[in-house]
Amino acid sequence: MRTQGASSGQRTPEHVAVIMDGNGRWARQRGLPRLAGHRAGTENIRSIVTACIELAIPCLTLYAFSTENWSRPSVEIQGLMDILGEFIDRETQSLHEQGVHLRHLGSLEGISENLCHKVRYAIDLTHHNDRLTLSIAFNYGGRTDIVNAVRKLIAQGMPADAIDEQLISANLSTGGLPDPDLVIRTSGEWRLSNFLIWQAAYSEYWATPVLWPDFKAEHFRQAIDDYGRRERRFGGINQPN
Repeated sequence: MRTQGASSGQRTPEHVAVIMDGNGRWARQRGLPRLAGHRAGTENIRSIVTACIELAIPCLTLYAFSTENWSRPSVEIQGLMDILGEFIDRETQSLHEQGVHLRHLGSLEGISENLCHKVRYAIDLTHHNDRLTLSIAFNYGGRTDIVNAVRKLIAQGMPADAIDEQLISANLSTGGLPDPDLVIRTSGEWRLSNFLIWQAAYSEYWATPVLWPDFKAEHFRQAIDDYGRRERRFGGINQPN
């Protein structure tokens, strides 16, 4: 069931996914190193989580690090790993107290054992919370997600003619979550970049030129209000009253 927005009285999405883009450009505009932009972007997550809770949006997914990001300079990659570890150390207890359930989408392969331990701790601590499911897509790729789901079904001995969309969806890393109703991308880009490409088949899109560190709760609410005014048909035709 769709909830109603606190301020607009319009339909509110059950699941919002955000491609957090523009950290590097934000830093460059200020003459700062790229990692300063990533830190600023991480600090920004808190306000968006709060906005989701206030709007009674039950699921938020954030694209933090793609499988393609491994091609970046090693110093930047290590910095991103450090920033994620700092975020978990700093925010997990507060998120837990707010009733946030943390999930990780993607693979922990290639991640240090120390960071893996932090990720698993945060997931275990918040496992029973149900106010907001916050999924962090870190070392995530949409195509790999689909391949892994199919391989899992094959390993289970599932015959080919028994595999359908529902089974694949259930075996993706987002299994158990509703598909995103709304995908937001910051920094003016208009592409999915291998993010939830199966799950976003019928998602609404909302893009803004605002860079992620500058994307505040008021921008998020604007996206939600815009979504609430859209007419969703899922390939069908709405009949006039």
